[in-house]
Amino acid sequence: MITFSSAELNAWIAAFFFPLARILALLSAAPPFNNRGMPRRIRLALGIAIALALTPALPPMPPIEPASGAGLWILAQQVLIGLAMGFALRLAFSAIDMAGNLIGMQMGLGFATFFDPQSAGQTPVLSEFLNLLALLVFLSINGHLIVLATLAHSFTTLPVALALPAAGSWLNIANSGMVIFTYGVLLSLPLLVALLITNVALGVLTRAAPQLNLFAVGFPLTLALGFAVLLFSLPYMAAPLQQLFEFALRSMLGYFVPAT
Repeated sequence: MITFSSAELNAWIAAFFFPLARILALLSAAPPFNNRGMPRRIRLALGIAIALALTPALPPMPPIEPASGAGLWILAQQVLIGLAMGFALRLAFSAIDMAGNLIGMQMGLGFATFFDPQSAGQTPVLSEFLNLLALLVFLSINGHLIVLATLAHSFTTLPVALALPAAGSWLNIANSGMVIFTYGVLLSLPLLVALLITNVALGVLTRAAPQLNLFAVGFPLTLALGFAVLLFSLPYMAAPLQQLFEFALRSMLGYFVPAT
């Protein structure tokens, strides 16, 4: 008869549930796995499958009972680390959302909204379009596979232990919010410049001919020019999008400073 001691059972449970907490936290925060269109059961099954595949190759877990106070503390740490890694990747898509918002407001499409299943709310049409385009680019460079590879590598870089990463890690993640504004303006800059020149020209024209109806002429002209510039700039968006995703993938582990 095969018997198991409580210490062996606790070691097996810890070897599975500690990595599973980090994996599920990442899947709940990182695109494209956090899409609300993906059922929670599918996400849970995917997390369990990844945990089963990674557990045999992971470094040894600390000899701590999962149900103890220290075990619950480690479990909370893994959830926090997984959410931080997913947040680093989510920043890239937030920058794309901001670019779409800036372009839409300048074109006069701020009122045109669309239901976004990702955020479960109303999103400007151009933001939704650019987000879908960015998601296709992300999948085309196998970004989803790189996310999983980075997740597996994180257990070596940030092993499961009682000590949290250094305090500078969380400061780095908080300061990374500037990525949203930097890349958001960078992606929308060609259209913003073209529309700014158009608005200045319309202002001068209105000043020269006060009888001209600015609303009847300016809105269709701004809208048509915005779509034209967007059409011609789409082929050139692949390079900055890929650069943005590469930065986000590096940031998933680059923000963390080992504990001293």
